Amino acid sequence: MRVFLTGGTGYIGTAVLDAFIKAGHHVTALVRDSEKAARIEARGAIPVLGDLGSPARFLPTLVELDAVVHTAVAELPRRAAVERAFLDAVLPAMAAAGKPRLFVYTSSVWVLGSQPAPADESAAVAPIAYSVWRVGHEADVLAAASPSLSVAVIRPGIVYGSGRGIVSDMLRDALNGLVRVIGDGRNRWPCVYDRDLAELYVRVLATPGASGVYHAAGDDDERVNDIADAITQHVSPPADIRHVPLPEARAKLGPYADGLALDQIVRSPRSRALGWTPTMHGITGNAPRLFEEYRRAARE
Repeated sequence: MRVFLTGGTGYIGTAVLDAFIKAGHHVTALVRDSEKAARIEARGAIPVLGDLGSPARFLPTLVELDAVVHTAVAELPRRAAVERAFLDAVLPAMAAAGKPRLFVYTSSVWVLGSQPAPADESAAVAPIAYSVWRVGHEADVLAAASPSLSVAVIRPGIVYGSGRGIVSDMLRDALNGLVRVIGDGRNRWPCVYDRDLAELYVRVLATPGASGVYHAAGDDDERVNDIADAITQHVSPPADIRHVPLPEARAKLGPYADGLALDQIVRSPRSRALGWTPTMHGITGNAPRLFEEYRRAARE
């Protein structure tokens, strides 16, 4: 399949790009500068220079391809506005192309809000402030479905692996002697390994008629305290853990702190129906591997 990918040098997008290339897809990736273009070429894809918020430049290329996979996230504070400009241009153009197309949108399980009982893809959204803008974008993507345009929304959990992301920040902090946990740490994180997440995108592309919402989270339901304990015990001497009261965390991190403090149990039955099966089962039992990935990424 010929795929147009946004965010191909980002955290999720890098894993998705590699998975698409491995699966035999031909990938054209949107990049903002020549340095990122060189990185995309080195991974086996074709770079296209452009800006997510100014889609007129790359629309002629995009509409000729079979699928658009959107993993990019613009910088704050213009994140929602930039993505809105992208969606408002790309979805109608794809629908008007007159040939079957697929659009895949990347959202987040944080649109579900607190979920102390298992929540699958049918659960009602109750977003935290940090993610509220995604709800309208999800709805617009799903509403754009037509006989010529299939649409899918993927909601990743907290992504880990490859020396990047929230969990890797905890690895770094452990190596520096102190890991901070927002709140009491009894909340559960629905996590997903980056390469497992990328495999879900491959499954969606490979499944005729795939559409609607797909969750990407393992069933490990690990509490943040347990994750922090496992990480801090794999450095010598063991790192300390400091629990940061949520009001204090909000003062420093803004509404992002509420995402880190969410208690969520997320299930992914629609994804598993595509044959998706996570290969990495949790963080607590894989801390040595994750430290090695972190150190390897730091050397590159």
